[in-house]
Amino acid sequence: MKLCILGGGLTGLSLAKSLVKKGLSTDIFFNKKKLDFNKNRTIGISNDNLIYFNKQILNIRKLFWDIKKIEIYSDNLRNEKILNFENNNKTLFAIIRNYQLQIKLLSSLKKDKLCKLKYNFDYNLSNLRKYKLIINCENDNYFSKKFFTRNLKKKYDSFAYTTILKHKKIQNNTASQIFTKNGPLAFLPLSEQETSVVYSIKGKKNINLKELIKKYNTKYSITNFGVHNSFELKASNLRTYYYKNILAFGDVLHRLHPLAGQGFNMTLRDIRDLSNLIDLKLKNGLELDDSICEEFQNMTKHKNYLFSSGVDFVYEFFNFESKTNNNILSKSVRFIGRNKFLNKSFKNIANRGFEI
Repeated sequence: MKLCILGGGLTGLSLAKSLVKKGLSTDIFFNKKKLDFNKNRTIGISNDNLIYFNKQILNIRKLFWDIKKIEIYSDNLRNEKILNFENNNKTLFAIIRNYQLQIKLLSSLKKDKLCKLKYNFDYNLSNLRKYKLIINCENDNYFSKKFFTRNLKKKYDSFAYTTILKHKKIQNNTASQIFTKNGPLAFLPLSEQETSVVYSIKGKKNINLKELIKKYNTKYSITNFGVHNSFELKASNLRTYYYKNILAFGDVLHRLHPLAGQGFNMTLRDIRDLSNLIDLKLKNGLELDDSICEEFQNMTKHKNYLFSSGVDFVYEFFNFESKTNNNILSKSVRFIGRNKFLNKSFKNIANRGFEI
């Protein structure tokens, strides 16, 4: 039995690697020209997902940088932390460069006899009839445009700017997020001398990114600003996860505002849930066919919608405060964050998602 994955991005490659590790023959179709090896993009992976990735997908210990503390600030309480997350100097999440992880996965799959990489494929349904299960991880292909267009969508009227700072050597294991009047700004350590920056700026495309970063940087002695990239921010949740034997996956299912760094984490939780369903099918001697699509939707749709709605609520909460000069909301969050039970609950949700 062969499975089919459409898309050679991080989602498709990670899912493919998890399938071939189960001994399942998997074909991956993608267009080489669509592969994004942007060196300024990074992703955060929660500790729980990182453990899963290392054991069930691919050991990437040498690629990531540990984050052991997270600090949250607001323009309206500039010099005071609103929230502080740490766990006895243990890793909360890790930062990895997108392109390095993508190359690592590609290299591993090329060596695997159970995996076939098929480039520049003509997306025609008749060419895929031999597969009983097709997993679509691409947003802009024929299948997404034909079968997966019914979304709950939201435009943020914002652009996310990403770059990598080089700076003098420091102990660099604390990530920080500042809710500025322009939008959320995140400093995400990559090494002792490099830090990734993601700045989501409302309603602006032509901005002086360097000056804005300098305005809010209180920690790094910057020696070089990397080239920056930008993309428009949108959120979406797919209403129906499948069409016949074609299962939507990754960004096709859900897209989030990047302020919480949870987009790829949601996808990894989906991979884990799909993997568990596949294991159950194989254990019972059942075929991997279109029945798994409905089972996956029933298992994950409510959790994904609840989690993405929570991220959107956080954005709107601080967006509302940024329009005022009142710091009551930030003070309220700071007060709540000092509660040990609630602080631990926030960390658990960020780490594992909603366990329903």
